[in-house]
Amino acid sequence: MSAPSYDVVVLGAGPAGYVCAIRAAQLGLKTAVVEKEFLGGVCLNLGCIPSKALLRNAEVIRTVRGGGKEFGFETGEVRIDYSAAVRRSRQVSGRMVKGVEFLLKKNAVDVYRGAARIAAAGRVEVGRTADGAQDELAARNIVVATGAQAASLPGMTPDGSRILTYREAIVQESLPSAAVIVGGGPIGLEFATLWNAYGVPVTIVEMLPRIAPLEDEDVSAELARAFARRGIQIRAGSRVRSIAISGESATVEIESDGGTESIAGGQVLLATGFRPNSAGLGLEALGVEIEKGRIAVDARMATNVPGIWAIGDVTGKLMLAHVGTAMGIACAENIAAPGSGAALDYDFLPRAIFSQPQAASFGWTEAQAAGRGFSVQTARFPFQANGKALGLGEYAGWVKLVADGKRGTLLGAHLVGPEVTELLPELTLAHRAGLTVPEIARNVHAHPTLSETLMEAAHGLDGGYIHL
Repeated sequence: MSAPSYDVVVLGAGPAGYVCAIRAAQLGLKTAVVEKEFLGGVCLNLGCIPSKALLRNAEVIRTVRGGGKEFGFETGEVRIDYSAAVRRSRQVSGRMVKGVEFLLKKNAVDVYRGAARIAAAGRVEVGRTADGAQDELAARNIVVATGAQAASLPGMTPDGSRILTYREAIVQESLPSAAVIVGGGPIGLEFATLWNAYGVPVTIVEMLPRIAPLEDEDVSAELARAFARRGIQIRAGSRVRSIAISGESATVEIESDGGTESIAGGQVLLATGFRPNSAGLGLEALGVEIEKGRIAVDARMATNVPGIWAIGDVTGKLMLAHVGTAMGIACAENIAAPGSGAALDYDFLPRAIFSQPQAASFGWTEAQAAGRGFSVQTARFPFQANGKALGLGEYAGWVKLVADGKRGTLLGAHLVGPEVTELLPELTLAHRAGLTVPEIARNVHAHPTLSETLMEAAHGLDGGYIHL
């Protein structure tokens, strides 16, 4: 019996893989997807989606516990059931996963459940999860979308009980007595926001000089102030030397310029980044170029081996779900019609941190733009001067625009404050369309809305702020 033959076989059904498969099928290509764990990948099952459901619970808890007086109600002692929040997050995740399953079926994408290996050019072997048998698939094009996994520190192996990664932390139905979070990037900051809202003492340890180290320095400083007001401890510029487990507690020894310090907690969350899942796929034998686990691709998402493509976190380009999705669409379009897929400028794709307050950005910081030789102009408008933010009772933070002083176009934007992740698309669209600062300033925004801060910041670059 001959192997089923496909135009495209996608390895991995996360946000990059399943979207690529759907788009390829829409373009008339016979398509299959292989997934060894779960449809929707980490994002839908253990990352983006369940974490946002939990953060919504945290927002409600924070309002009930600390904001009642401002909003005119008193609650007395509030009983908190964190397990109910986790169960709700699993329901949200489950609904999204069923949606992916429906979409794949609707678009006639065949789904194979098991571990994939590229046995030779144009041939994929799938070890079935259900019965251990093996399927063989023939494919003109193979797209690797196997994602990434949590990176651990040398000698500090997660045990799922005292030392956790996001995978264990997102599904556990109990709260730590106290938490030490190693890593001040998006995952660390979001779990700090969540656990702190539920009353857990939290300490963040970040090796680099500031939390949110990849963001604008002003964003990092604003987040640090907001976290400090909530009692979250931050140890930036500190390196973890060891983690010792004793009974129900874990002690983290850290080292900084100020010396060494021991921090005790019920659990330690390792949020130190990710490493691509490129091993064990048969890529090396085919001669696919891989550097430090990252599969090298060109602007088309093609590797150096014809017929082998790669998208999403496994490329190490920008490990964000929406970036993987964009790469998946571009890849499918380039397979269907070479040169038709949009090239991606990774510097100018959106970045988001769903902490409290939120942070969102795209493009270059002021320092990065100046370093590239631009005549830089910046303007910053605070949410404290925005009527909608005041009405919400959430007015910490600001919008900062970075512009080319000669051409008047956006070079970047850095936002911190209420729902700023929802505000960013207007600016990325403006940049993509080549709009100038005056055009952004004169785009009429409904009043009162948070988005008026974008208009006001643009006015600040174009003749002067109106409401500041």
